[in-house]
Amino acid sequence: MVKRTLGVLLLVALVWFGWVYHEIQTVARNNQAQPADAIAVFGAAEYAGHPSPVLHARLDHAVTLYHEQFAPVIITLGGGAGAEDGNNTEGAVGRDYLLANGVPYDRIIAETESIDTEQQAQRLAAIAAENHMHSVVVVSDGTHLFRIRELCRAQGLVAYPSPRPALGHISTMDMDERIAHEMLSYTAWKLHLHVSWLHEWLEGKADL
Repeated sequence: MVKRTLGVLLLVALVWFGWVYHEIQTVARNNQAQPADAIAVFGAAEYAGHPSPVLHARLDHAVTLYHEQFAPVIITLGGGAGAEDGNNTEGAVGRDYLLANGVPYDRIIAETESIDTEQQAQRLAAIAAENHMHSVVVVSDGTHLFRIRELCRAQGLVAYPSPRPALGHISTMDMDERIAHEMLSYTAWKLHLHVSWLHEWLEGKADL
């Protein structure tokens, strides 16, 4: 009985992770940008007020999408490391980079409080609601975009994934690590949602 249960659990896990892997790869390989209310650049590292190569590539891609008129506004997302980095934030560094590259100030919204991808999606949804936006072209690394899309959908946003161009050669090991991280992060988020839902359901039953 125990072996059978373990076998079923293993099969379920294999099917689940196989599906997640397929979805991550599919979204990463397809630019789904289309006209939307805004372009959102998910944060990446900044160094002393300057975008890292990864953030640089994401911002450049957002500028291209903006000039191609996919959306009239760019939202930069991400907090910072704090005082040790001169209180710089990814969102503010992104805003300054966009300004230097010809995007008008009134066409940029900088979010500077979020500390991870889930918080960035939550803050993006709040900004969208405040500005009567419903659809967003989301820009990040390809492997990151499936989770971003799902996080945005959970917040009621229509999200169109648009991966930044690749930077140089990425080793197979590095790519596998990125995908594994996304698979585990997405699975943890889904499990948390289901546990929270079950907890709320049980509390509701207890109140009856």
